[in-house]
Amino acid sequence: MSKFFRAMLLGATAMMPTFGMVQAQAAPANYEHVLLISIDGMHAIDLANYVAGHPTSTLAHLAKTGLFYPNALTSNPSDSFPGLVAQVTGGSPAVTGVFYDDSYDRTYFTPGSNCQGVPGAEVAFAENIDVDSTRLDAGGKPGLPMTQIDPAKLPLAMVNGKCTAIYPHDFVRVNNVFEIVKKHGGRTAWSDKHPAYEWLAGPSGKGLDDLFALEQDSVIPGTKVKTTGSFKAERDFDDARVKAVINEIHGFDSTGITKQAVPTLFGMNFQAVSVGQKLPKSGPADDAGLIGGYSDASAAPNNGLALQLDYVDTALGQLVSALRDNKLEASTLIILASKHGQSPIDPTTFQALDDDPYSKTPGYGFHIADDAALIWLKPQDREKNIADATAYLDKAVKTLGVGQIMTPNQMAIAYQDPSKDSRTPDYIVTVNPGVVYTSGSKIAEHGGSNENDRSVLLLLSNPAIKGQAITAQVQTTQVAPTILRALGLDPAELQAVMAEGTQPLPRSGL
Repeated sequence: MSKFFRAMLLGATAMMPTFGMVQAQAAPANYEHVLLISIDGMHAIDLANYVAGHPTSTLAHLAKTGLFYPNALTSNPSDSFPGLVAQVTGGSPAVTGVFYDDSYDRTYFTPGSNCQGVPGAEVAFAENIDVDSTRLDAGGKPGLPMTQIDPAKLPLAMVNGKCTAIYPHDFVRVNNVFEIVKKHGGRTAWSDKHPAYEWLAGPSGKGLDDLFALEQDSVIPGTKVKTTGSFKAERDFDDARVKAVINEIHGFDSTGITKQAVPTLFGMNFQAVSVGQKLPKSGPADDAGLIGGYSDASAAPNNGLALQLDYVDTALGQLVSALRDNKLEASTLIILASKHGQSPIDPTTFQALDDDPYSKTPGYGFHIADDAALIWLKPQDREKNIADATAYLDKAVKTLGVGQIMTPNQMAIAYQDPSKDSRTPDYIVTVNPGVVYTSGSKIAEHGGSNENDRSVLLLLSNPAIKGQAITAQVQTTQVAPTILRALGLDPAELQAVMAEGTQPLPRSGL
């Protein structure tokens, strides 16, 4: 590791950012465009290691003209939805109401129920709401208006006395940066791993001009293997979306067909690294001999993960080249971040456990468990079951690898009171580092609260920036006000920023 990056990591402090009131004013626009890229699963140490080993790489180039935050933390819990929601709203789950990709709402009804029966329903916004999740295009045409989501598969709620299908964009309780940019006349675009990411249009449903969403859980043609079961297929999946962003840089829509203005705010996520961390080995023969995950506690990648990191670096180089070719490099702020980390890095700590005992919790309504567990009791009789549920979970500590149990009272302090808020889990169960709830073969997971889950890549880059490390601990919620300040817009227009006093990233000059 280079002295530069070793200093960045070893000089880290535990200081939390100081939050205060957000000044209700815009700043002069520093940039005309912001390109936000999430490299899902990538930790700060992954960046440091990669740059040290690849000094002529695109990531090294971006770091030399970038502000690196080696102590950046993503949302808690650290799943994809709350992780990206944090970056674009400036808010935590306490304000946004988004705790996980697959969660629960005590006031919703199940799909197809016509809002009949007892309220309380799972809210899963992933491949399950596609028209056809086996297809890469999810059974529709990528883009807007949305044709890839089947309304019959959506949860229902009573809205103004009418039973209404709840789309993903209806679910997030606060506005986001895409809506603010659109409000001020800017063009917006995004690409992600499920059509369900139409939630980025915001509560207004109008925040995105262009959404290029392919289905990550589709089946590789001619096989029974999902995209997530192959290192190569995951790279190909990302690459199709890289081409969409390059089309946008060249002044077209994501398809490359219709001439459009270059978006003011746009971006995508990469899944290659996340799959490379989780997948022990690939199914298809073209990935033979490749091993995923890390080889030791220093985050040295095995050859499968190393290949995924190399691919992302090459793809980033293509994006930077497209900006340069179109004379946009100087006017564009590139933000590299991660929705979530991945745990464990140290393979010797890995412990696979089954999460089935959580479904036996007294008063059980719903739970989701990856490397943490979120548990909701049935709302109609939760009060009478809380004592028994807490006792049951306390006894299960040893068998379930539990690190800490957040009870309803503790949830009320950290988030919202679950007896009053329809989204807040009754319990969040954290695990000992290395524990993963899996019935399959994955060797890592995200969603928890441990260091490997929450420590993420965060880098702001532009040719005019002098490379340096900002070692204060920061939160990825600070990305949202930083984006708006970069574009000369007022962060106070974000509801979550005002509710939680979220500040732009320190020393960003924004």
